[in-house]
Amino acid sequence: MELTEKAPKPGAVGKAAETLAKAQLISPGAPSDEEIARELKQMDAAVAAEGSGRGRGARGLTLGSDGTATPGPGTPEVVKRVIAGANAIAKFPYVYGGGHGSFVDTAYDCSGSLSYALAAGGLLDVTKTSGELARTGEKGPGEWITIYANAGHTFMVVDGLRYDTSGRGGPLGSRWNASPRSTKGFQVTHPPGF
Repeated sequence: MELTEKAPKPGAVGKAAETLAKAQLISPGAPSDEEIARELKQMDAAVAAEGSGRGRGARGLTLGSDGTATPGPGTPEVVKRVIAGANAIAKFPYVYGGGHGSFVDTAYDCSGSLSYALAAGGLLDVTKTSGELARTGEKGPGEWITIYANAGHTFMVVDGLRYDTSGRGGPLGSRWNASPRSTKGFQVTHPPGF
């Protein structure tokens, strides 16, 4: 067989295959190294902001045996009202869509729960879905309140304690939880000033 211009030259197939393999390793739309580094830095800051004590927030928010949280000394009044609102419905049943027709309901879903608590602190005036909460407030962790949200779920960390409808101890278990959970896939925001 005679080599022509149309036939691959010896060694060219290996190089072409290697180039194609490298191109297929990076999926179109994949985040850049800079984007990943920025997200990791944001996650590290959020984890550091959550506090480290089991059942106690960074500044003294405590989780009682009754499933309610008690603010520590020096907690801003707005944050105290958010905690009081969260406590008021901490053991209400979970129902998808609960708390969206009105702040006052007999059961709440994740975003309805956060909307109620944040409204109690004067930080919201309408209920929001988890997707809307992902775009609410300022980006990054807050000093007192950090909201984690995506299109399917939301929860918040208040002074190091998690308020979340997932991980509850039964249908009437408290939404307050001292154990951490993965924040992968969540937008991280906070109410301005908190």
